Amino acid sequence: MNWEYRLATRDDLAQIVGIYNATIASRQVTADTEPVSVASRQAWFAAHQQADRPLWVVEHAGQIIAWLSFSSFYGRPAYQGTAEVSIYLAESARGQGLGQFLLQAAIEYSAGIGLHTLLGFIFGHNTPSIGLFEAHGFAVWGHLPGVAELDGIARDLLIMGLKIKS
Repeated sequence: MNWEYRLATRDDLAQIVGIYNATIASRQVTADTEPVSVASRQAWFAAHQQADRPLWVVEHAGQIIAWLSFSSFYGRPAYQGTAEVSIYLAESARGQGLGQFLLQAAIEYSAGIGLHTLLGFIFGHNTPSIGLFEAHGFAVWGHLPGVAELDGIARDLLIMGLKIKS
């Protein structure tokens, strides 16, 4: 498919939150265990209205089917050149290459917004996401064993990183 992304608008936020909330039950993608509200994501959305920390959406047939965010890492000035990338796909959009498209676009976009490092924080049991990031050159830079507990099961968190070529 020929995918295109655009910057998210406030009108997209309810659908962005809907995609996020739909991933919670799988216990594969997020450490949230209960759905979040649109109101609770207002500050997060506002933080992604900067040119160097955008929030992208992909639309199909008038519906948001995926989103990608660049988030600041650790909130200190020395880390300005590093961003965490998060990708969320609607269930109907998975397995079609959309995640690959978005991650490649993020890598290509990164140098232009002053980034030299991209990070992904991925649960150790989320093999599809690990495979996606590895396929784009990311490597495991950190392994935090058992730092999350989901439904009584200790889960590892992997920090995957990629140096951006400028």
